[in-house]
Amino acid sequence: MFTVQIERECGCLRKSDIQKEKSFDKREDAIFYSQAIAETMNEDFCSKHHFTARAAAGDEFVIGVGEGSGGGCCGGGHCG
Repeated sequence: MFTVQIERECGCLRKSDIQKEKSFDKREDAIFYSQAIAETMNEDFCSKHHFTARAAAGDEFVIGVGEGSGGGCCGGGHCG
């Protein structure tokens, strides 16, 4: 089982239909999903954070959260 997790939950994620964690039977499906979700979040969210997909330990993939091009905070409670 391969798991994709979003590192930190921002306000835009809470307002979306995107799941914070999702599991897959195939590694390729987890890789594709993590990359697609990171791209979707970068395109559709408020641009105050930047999201990147990366492999983590074992069978886990993480969508990391960093400062985006817009600067500031989305009010998710994790920036301060």
